[in-house]
Amino acid sequence: MIHRAHASRWHCGNAGEQVDLARGEWLCSRVYVVLGRGEPAVWHARRCVEIDEANGIGDWDIASAYEAMTRALLVAGDRTGAPEWAAKARSACAAIADADDREVIEQDLASLDVG
Repeated sequence: MIHRAHASRWHCGNAGEQVDLARGEWLCSRVYVVLGRGEPAVWHARRCVEIDEANGIGDWDIASAYEAMTRALLVAGDRTGAPEWAAKARSACAAIADADDREVIEQDLASLDVG
């Protein structure tokens, strides 16, 4: 699973746009979260956020990046940093144009025990 996520991210980084690269970083972060590996999950979530913010990528991409950072921090055991990122994700959700896209991110956030 890790190798496939990294391969996907590599292809996105070489054949796609910056938004594709950010999505590849999101995927790597999510895989590490699923495997309970906090440090690499945070690293890839941070890269996703950095790419989205540096390139003005908004809508559901930035909301999912903030959600990914929240989730990664929780897996890494950072219960103080996670609420700040959850608040950013909720705020970004409000700006998502498509209701179905917004609902996906809201459901992801609802699944987290941010406290």
